[in-house]
Amino acid sequence: MSAIYRTPAAERGIRERYRRDLAAWPVPVEHVRVPTRAGGTFVVSCGPEDAPPVVLLHGSGANTTAWRDDSAVLARRFRVHCVDLVGEPGLSAPTRPPLDSDALASWLDEVLDGLGITSTALVGTSLGGWVALDYTDRRPERVRRLGLLCPGGVGRQRTGRILGAMLLGLLVPGGRRRSVRAMTGLGDPEHRELLDAVHLTFSGFRPRTERLPVFSDDALRRLTVPVRLIVGDRDAMFDSRQTARRVRACVPHAEVTVLPGTGHAILGQGEALAAFLDG
Repeated sequence: MSAIYRTPAAERGIRERYRRDLAAWPVPVEHVRVPTRAGGTFVVSCGPEDAPPVVLLHGSGANTTAWRDDSAVLARRFRVHCVDLVGEPGLSAPTRPPLDSDALASWLDEVLDGLGITSTALVGTSLGGWVALDYTDRRPERVRRLGLLCPGGVGRQRTGRILGAMLLGLLVPGGRRRSVRAMTGLGDPEHRELLDAVHLTFSGFRPRTERLPVFSDDALRRLTVPVRLIVGDRDAMFDSRQTARRVRACVPHAEVTVLPGTGHAILGQGEALAAFLDG
């Protein structure tokens, strides 16, 4: 059993559900395994092989299924590569390179090299948004456009709310489901299947617990590529209003959208991202 899972049974259950979700992908896909020094990395690729590349990076406690619907939209015009971050509940290696170093950028270098990508549009959500920002800062020559959905490392990380949700999940009957709803911001009936999947994952998965490093104003000012930021005004994980303010101040060419009534999980942005990536 990998140390990122609580029990062998939990690991099997999470992986079995993931494989079922992969089998139900809405468009034809190719499954690719890229060897890296951090371990094997699993990638779901779709769209025309000769189309411009787009690399999608999911958040903590997730895998490529976070992009299933959006990737189908993007695949009409792009070659889309949904990458399972290492150390997360996908099919990549369970290793967790340190965040306060060049390690994750070096890992993504190897992933892109393995996919035959010299430069790409890069889109990330939450932890994946942090990785995308970090990579663009360290490797600006390899990123053509940068899309960020509720990214970490810009607005204040709400550790108090996160701790409260964790305690709710541990101490209150039915608290884990309530904490999942609170942290994702999803509660509508049409999100039930997604919430069930998130609940299953966090019942058996140990997420990263360290605070994400915060990008300085200077790092944000170094972003010269086109940037599209989308955040929800009810994000329980990060101070999304502060994220929007800092990006507007430091990256004046960025396109910034604050979605009203939206929490941390931002869904259904395929068309908006396609319009940005087409620009």
